[in-house]
Amino acid sequence: MRLLITSRHAEVGRWVEVTGLGSGVDSTGRLSELSIAATLEALARFGLLMETHGVSRRKAIATSASRDAENRDEFFERAQVALDMMPDLVSGEEEAHYAFEGATTGIGDRSGVVVSDIGGGSTEFVTIDSFASVNIGSVRLTERILTDRPAPRDQLDSALAHVGDLFADVPRASTRSIGVAGTWTSLAAIALELPGYESERVHGFKMGIRHLNRLLDTLGEMTVEETASIPALDPKRAPVILSGAVIAREVLRHLDMDEIMVSERDTLDGVAAELLAD
Repeated sequence: MRLLITSRHAEVGRWVEVTGLGSGVDSTGRLSELSIAATLEALARFGLLMETHGVSRRKAIATSASRDAENRDEFFERAQVALDMMPDLVSGEEEAHYAFEGATTGIGDRSGVVVSDIGGGSTEFVTIDSFASVNIGSVRLTERILTDRPAPRDQLDSALAHVGDLFADVPRASTRSIGVAGTWTSLAAIALELPGYESERVHGFKMGIRHLNRLLDTLGEMTVEETASIPALDPKRAPVILSGAVIAREVLRHLDMDEIMVSERDTLDGVAAELLAD
């Protein structure tokens, strides 16, 4: 769960709460009560933050996990109480549009740019005139294949092959790539060996294939507990960050690129730009 509060003049702040809302959706088709409860707590905190900062225009969007969950309407009704607004369920195409608009803010010529957004349940590839949403994300891949830590080599190889197969039909026509959202930014922070998460150093970092191969080797040999102790990583991401690294590596391999620029600007910035334009 993520919150951005901003204005036309300056960004007030960004907040992130990892609640695991998509856990189990791939196998059960439902949001679990445990993850819903954790998410509602986070949304209630976000609601208080918006009140504290006097936010006048608000929008909440729900993405992959909610798109696939049969009990999303029940969750939305409870979320409305916490946020004082009903979340909007956005399609993969709408999600991709917001990610592209946010990531390319300030970029003059956006032709040839592809934005990669790795979520818990899906991965988006977006250009100025096309998008592809692939139904695989860090949570889904963990639950489908990468169930053990440390990860046996056959599981890791199977995960890489599975993601590669799913990406096979995604168009490749691009000359520059930008990676957005928590998986990319977390991997960048780990690769930089930061003593704690530092958004200023993460934003603009160029993540190469060499970084991702090293991360796969390192994370693949660690337990979840060992992964959670990495200083730059939110411990709640520890169970799924290896899968995130697998998907990230396959994004670059599929695009035939040596590196990707990691950006702190993403879907939230695209939504905010839409609100500020009204």
